[in-house]
Amino acid sequence: MPKLKAHLLPQIREIHLGKENEDGLELDGLPSITQVLFKANHIYFHNLLCINYMTYDVRRETDMINPQTEHRNIMLLVQDGSNHWFCYARVLAIYHANIVYTGPGSMDFSSCHIKFLWVRWLELVDLSAGWDACLLDKVRFVPMNRADAFGFVDPGDVLRSCHLVPVFAAGKLHIDGASFSRNAHDSEDWKQYYVNQ
Repeated sequence: MPKLKAHLLPQIREIHLGKENEDGLELDGLPSITQVLFKANHIYFHNLLCINYMTYDVRRETDMINPQTEHRNIMLLVQDGSNHWFCYARVLAIYHANIVYTGPGSMDFSSCHIKFLWVRWLELVDLSAGWDACLLDKVRFVPMNRADAFGFVDPGDVLRSCHLVPVFAAGKLHIDGASFSRNAHDSEDWKQYYVNQ
C-alpha cells in the first residue's frame, strides 16, 4: 500500500505550504487534526471519477470509476520500494472538501480544494506472479480488523482502473452472504482475485 499519500494531513500541509518551504521551517511529523478545518463543515460526495491515462499503443483513454457499480477497482504505483510495482484498491467513495490549514507555517486562512478517495486495500497473495512469471497478480482484501484495511488516496496517484476476476476455485469469503460492513459491501467478496490489467 502506498505510504506517501495514505494519510490526508501531510498532503493538506504540503498544499498550503507549497512543495518547497520558503521560510525553512522544520515541520516534522503529522500536523494535528485540530490544525485542519473544513470550510462550512462540509465534505462533498461524488458519484463518478474520471481517470485519464495513456494506453500501451500511445492513445489517450478515460476510465470512469463509480463506487456503486462493479467498475470501482484501481491500481497505483507502489511508493515504498516493494518488490512489486503496483498496489490495488477498491474505491468506496469519492470526495472533495475545501480545507483550511491553521498549523505552523500557515500564512493565511484561505481554503484549498482537495480531492480524495476512500478505498479498501487489496494485498498480493503470490509475490512470484507478474510479468516475469507470465502470471496474473493474485490479490485478496486486507482483513477489516487490521488498521491498514482502509485508507485515503489522492486521485492524482491513480494510474487507471483494473478488473478483478474472482478465483472461483478458492470460494467466497462469506459462505452465508453475511456482511460485516455496509460501506465495504463485503457480502459478495471472494477469497482471492486475479488482476486483469
